[in-house]
Amino acid sequence: MALKINVGDILELKKPHPCGGKAFEVMRAGMDFRLKCLTCGTQVWLTRPNLEKRVRKITPVSTEEG
Repeated sequence: MALKINVGDILELKKPHPCGGKAFEVMRAGMDFRLKCLTCGTQVWLTRPNLEKRVRKITPVSTEEG
């Protein structure tokens, strides 16, 4: 079953980025995902199956209205 990952969500991955950061913001979602490292700002592309293996925690974007 596919994970529910939306644009704006913050993902914690199992292995850190080379800069040392583990938190990534989802910039694009679909079959391919564009993630931005929240430590250094580098953007990386991952396929859905590859990303789903690497995700440890999903922090959904807050949807505050008003």
